[in-house]
Amino acid sequence: MDLSLFFAQAEQSGGYRELIDHLARTPLSQVVIFVTVLSVIRLAIYPVLRNTLPHKRTGVFGLYRFINEVVDAFVYAGVFVFMIIRPFLLQAFLIPSGSMWPALYVNDFIVANKAIYRYTEPKFQDIIVFRPPPTAAEAPGDLDEHGDMTKDFIKRCIGLPGDLIEMKEGTLYRNGQKVEEPYVHYSKMTSATDFEDMSPAEREELLPISFKLIDYHGKLIPFTYTRYDGNAPRPRYDGMLMNGPYMTAEAFRINDIADERAAMKLPPQRIPKGFYLMMGDNRNNSFDGRGWGLVPRNQIIGRSEFIWLPISRWRMTR
Repeated sequence: MDLSLFFAQAEQSGGYRELIDHLARTPLSQVVIFVTVLSVIRLAIYPVLRNTLPHKRTGVFGLYRFINEVVDAFVYAGVFVFMIIRPFLLQAFLIPSGSMWPALYVNDFIVANKAIYRYTEPKFQDIIVFRPPPTAAEAPGDLDEHGDMTKDFIKRCIGLPGDLIEMKEGTLYRNGQKVEEPYVHYSKMTSATDFEDMSPAEREELLPISFKLIDYHGKLIPFTYTRYDGNAPRPRYDGMLMNGPYMTAEAFRINDIADERAAMKLPPQRIPKGFYLMMGDNRNNSFDGRGWGLVPRNQIIGRSEFIWLPISRWRMTR
């Protein structure tokens, strides 16, 4: 791994946040190469340190000993952090969007607990890091050569396997019971990374949005709708939202008005076994499970535990 190139790229891409994010995501293959190279250096130095007589341990010997100690530290850190902690216990993630505002700000660093879901199942309202389905891709670069997503998302778990989840004009119902959601906010962007709550008057101007899973021509799909339309390629109500009142992944768009009307009357379906429904807290600024569907259990990475950077934002995430 070329460290000079690594640090140069990190600096060009925007500073310490990106540097930390690059480090957190360093591929295991590069870590193995890095540790192997350092181990070879250590093996080359060790005979010199071992065979130098005590009365001759001056001058260049001190430099060799310093190099040996530094190399040792990097080897142990590489093995411990990248081969034990990151794969099985904890991992840092950079928050790239405001979909979870104000619980998580853009450019917050969170630590995800990757061990928790090895012995327990995700719980309702957990904040979860996961790999979304390919339907969440918004650009060709979001997919790898196998058609799988290359990005990790973080949202709140709103539906568990077997749950019947509906939103009725913005109000969440789980298994027929209304759910209080104190974490939900409706916001407007004030800059590329900042948001603020809408005023009550602005909130009233938003078109209420409903949601349910439906069996559409034999396929279970997410269905977001208003009194005007549902899963439309271009929603027919142009409210305050930049992209209309909702976003729907291309795979789930309904192009026929008659089909839309028929879909509105279909009964809601339960979340199937092995799948979960995720939504953002920043409800009108989140492209989430309402638009791209359900998350398989094997794509769940871990539970968000706390924000560790910036220091002013230190707190638990719940």
